[in-house]
Amino acid sequence: MFDNFETRRISTADTEINLRLAGAGPPVLLLHGYPQTHACWHAVAPLLTGAFTVVVPDLRGYGDSGCPASDPEHMAYSKRTMAKDMVEVMAALGFETFAVVGHDRGARVAYRLALDHPKCVTHLVSLDVVTTLDSWEARNKAGAIGGFHWPFLAQPEPFPEKLIGGDPEFFAKWLMRKWAGDNFQFDAAAMAEYMRCFAKPEVIHATCEDYRAGATIDMELDLADRKAGRRITCPLLFLWAGSRGFGGVNADPLDIWRNWADDVSGGPLPSGHFLPEEAPDELVARLMPFLSANAQ
Repeated sequence: MFDNFETRRISTADTEINLRLAGAGPPVLLLHGYPQTHACWHAVAPLLTGAFTVVVPDLRGYGDSGCPASDPEHMAYSKRTMAKDMVEVMAALGFETFAVVGHDRGARVAYRLALDHPKCVTHLVSLDVVTTLDSWEARNKAGAIGGFHWPFLAQPEPFPEKLIGGDPEFFAKWLMRKWAGDNFQFDAAAMAEYMRCFAKPEVIHATCEDYRAGATIDMELDLADRKAGRRITCPLLFLWAGSRGFGGVNADPLDIWRNWADDVSGGPLPSGHFLPEEAPDELVARLMPFLSANAQ
């Protein structure tokens, strides 16, 4: 995977971020989700390098990036802090402005980037995710059962860490197969990479902290932005898993994003939750014209 990509490790204010880098042209930042690593972009990133400089990091607490100490307010794993990491990483690479494409938890970092650092983000793509606030507010019986991991992972430590740590490979693989489309098989090398990293006790704890932040500080920040009328100012493309339908909300998902941004487009792709791996060609076909529009 990632032939011809350079591997770098960049220090931010309080951690280190592992990443892959290749290509030429306007910069595009690709952010992964739970319980994965940057390897989830293995089928997409190479297809973008002919037109863009592609930066593919592991988020803090994931993969081979650092796992800073957690704190009682969960700020260390808030999407605001993760977004700040990415601004520092891109600046270290020489990029003051860039497009960002996020999947799953990475999409939560991506929209926080657009809200907190509007001068940095030129284009925003969210894959299968609406805001954390909207997601929590829409919880019902089906959402509670299908998305049980949200309240489970948000439980105080060490409860989820102990249970996941008993068999992390079973837990991660079970979730991923549940969320993927019928009969989809993950790339063996990518899956091995996910399992290598997710087995680390410090990653299990950090990723639980990610969800604890989602149930507390992340939701609070979204609510404050909604009350203040803050909006995403760059163009926003939202793509979701069409094979299962977008779950967890009882409204048109594009309309949800229109409550947060003025320039919203998108639609479903023939895929389960893991769009970058299940429908890479279809995803790239939607990304290329969107990211190229007004790119500098």
